[in-house]
Amino acid sequence: MRERAGNVPTMERSRRTAMTKSDIVEKVHERVGSFSKKRSSEVVTLVLDLIKEALEKGDKVKISGFGNFEIRNKEPRKGRNPQTGEEIVISERRVLTFKASQVLKERLNG
Repeated sequence: MRERAGNVPTMERSRRTAMTKSDIVEKVHERVGSFSKKRSSEVVTLVLDLIKEALEKGDKVKISGFGNFEIRNKEPRKGRNPQTGEEIVISERRVLTFKASQVLKERLNG
């Protein structure tokens, strides 16, 4: 087993599960202390709703020390149906992008 960034063996890291909203609520509850679990849940939900609303309006969301979320418009383009090979037009759409801040990149890479 090789050692990687943060001295966490790669095999161990691949077994980790994703952090969920309820995990975040639990961490907020533990660290703030003065909030009940219900209040912690309300705060986390409020923050996520504010981010979603900003992105839905097309605003960029910048979180210092974390990164930037941005909606980008993708133009329609030609593609192929992989089963038939038939040429199709892939419709325009909006995609969410995230760019990590330099601070976050440095923490992740030691």
